[in-house]
Amino acid sequence: MKHGKILIADDDKAIATGLGAVLGDAGYDVDVAEDGQRALDQLRTHTYGVVLADLEMPKIDGITLLKSMRELQIPTEFVMITGKGSTELAIEAIRQGAADYIEKPLNSDRLAKLKAQIPKLLEQYKVQQKNRELTSRLESLTRYADMLGQSEPMRGVYAVIEAVAPSTASVLVLGESGTGKELVARALHTKSERAKGPFFALNCAALPKEILENELFGHEKGAFTGSTNEKQGAFELASGGTLFLDELAEMPPDIQVKLLRALETRSVRRLGGKKEIPVDIRVVGATNKDLQKALADNELREDLYYRLAVVELVLPPLRERGEDVQLLANEFLTRFAAQNNKPIEGFEDEAWDWILKYHWPGNVRELKNAVERAVIMARGAKITAANIIPRHLQTTGEIPQTMTIELGSTVADARRQLVLRTFASTGGDAARTSRMLGMSSREVEHDLLAIVRGAVGASAGAAGAAGGDVDEGEDGEDGAVAPAARATAAPARGARKAAPARPAAKKAAGKTTRKSR
Repeated sequence: MKHGKILIADDDKAIATGLGAVLGDAGYDVDVAEDGQRALDQLRTHTYGVVLADLEMPKIDGITLLKSMRELQIPTEFVMITGKGSTELAIEAIRQGAADYIEKPLNSDRLAKLKAQIPKLLEQYKVQQKNRELTSRLESLTRYADMLGQSEPMRGVYAVIEAVAPSTASVLVLGESGTGKELVARALHTKSERAKGPFFALNCAALPKEILENELFGHEKGAFTGSTNEKQGAFELASGGTLFLDELAEMPPDIQVKLLRALETRSVRRLGGKKEIPVDIRVVGATNKDLQKALADNELREDLYYRLAVVELVLPPLRERGEDVQLLANEFLTRFAAQNNKPIEGFEDEAWDWILKYHWPGNVRELKNAVERAVIMARGAKITAANIIPRHLQTTGEIPQTMTIELGSTVADARRQLVLRTFASTGGDAARTSRMLGMSSREVEHDLLAIVRGAVGASAGAAGAAGGDVDEGEDGEDGAVAPAARATAAPARGARKAAPARPAAKKAAGKTTRKSR
C-alpha cells in the first residue's frame, strides 16, 4: 500500500466506484463519501493527503466543501471533478485553493493524467505537513498567542491554556503584578470557540464601588440622578465572548455576592431594573494577592472562589523564568527601537550583566518599561548599563551581589542571612523584600523578628557577662533591656514592632540581679 490516503466525494456511485477501483489498483488507500457533508465529516476525523470531489453534490457542493476545509484549516490537497461547461466554477475552485481540476467524462487519458499527478500532490502534502509541524514546534519554543517565553514554567502555562481553552470552565489566574495575567486571559479567549466574540477586561481595583457595580451590571434609564439613558454593563457587552475581571480580591463583598449570582444564573439585572437579562459568557478572574490569606481575611468570598476556580492557573514571576529574560529584553528592544526610529543594535555586555542578575520584582512589566526607557535615553548603537539601570538603583547601589555562605551553616542561618541582605539592599522595605525573595510578607517579617530577637538576646547576654543589670521594672520578666539592645531592636521600615526579650534570652545571659526599690 502506497503512503497517503485519498478521499473520493461523489454522489454518482458508478464514478466513485470506478475511480476508487483504479486508484486502489494503483496501490492507494481509498475511502468514498456519497455527498459533501459526509466527506466533510470524514475529513474532520481522518487524515487524507488528497480529496477528489465532484462539483455538484447533495447537501454540500464541491466549492462549499473546499471553503469549509480551509475555514477548518484542513490542509488536504483538493482536486475538483467538473462536468462540461463548468470551467468558470473550476477556476473559482483554483482561486479558493484547489490544486487542480479534472473534467468529466473520466476517459483513459484523463485518468492517466490524474494517476501521474496524485504522487506529486501527496508529496506536496507531506512536505507542507512537515513544515507546519516544524513551524508549530518553533513557535511553541518562544511564543504562544501574545506571550513570549521558552522556559519550562511558561511551557507548563501554555499546556494548561491549550487544555482549558476549548472548554467552558471558569479560570482563576494567580500571579504577581506585571506577570501578564491579562495576556493569559486573552490567550484563553483566542484559543476557544468564543474567539469571534468580544473580549472585555475590567480592573476591579481601579474603580470605586458604585462605579464598579454600574460597569459590571449596567443601569436602566432613571436608575439614579443623571442616568438619562440605559447602559449595558460588562456582562452584556461580553456576551458571546469572555469577561476578564482583574484584581478580583479588591472587589467589595456585596458586589462579590451579586457577581456570584450572575455566574450561577447566567443572567444579570441592571441597576434600577426588574428584568433578568440572560448572558452567555466565560469569566476569567485574576488576583495578585496571596489566595489563602485573601480567603482567611474575607477579602475574597469562599463560595465565589470555588465558583471561579474551576481551573486555577499560576503564572510564574520573571525571576523563575531565567531563560526568558534575554528573549524578552531583545523583543522589547526591537519593538521600541522601531517605534522610536532608533537604529539600536543590542545591549552592551555590562548592560546584559545587570539585566540577567537583577531580580525584576516588577516582573515583565518592569523589564518592558526599563528597556523602553533605555531605548529613549540611548545615544549610541547599543544600550549601556547607565541607560538600563534605573536612577534610584544607581544611587543606592542596588545591584545584586554574590553572597557567601560558610560551609557548615544551617539552612535557617543561610535563609536569615539572605533575608537580611535583601532587606538592607531595599533600604528597609519589607514588602519589596518579600517580592524579590518570592516569600510572603508574613514570612519575611517572621525572619526579621527572629533576627532582631537574636540580636537582643546576644546584647542581653553581653551585658550580663559584663556585670550589667537588667531592670525588669514593673513589667516583671518582660522588662526593659539595656540601651544598646533597645537600639538593635528598633523595628525597621516595613517590619512589625519587635516584642521585648523573652525570659529565655535573659537566662542565657547568666545570673542577673534586681535593683532594690
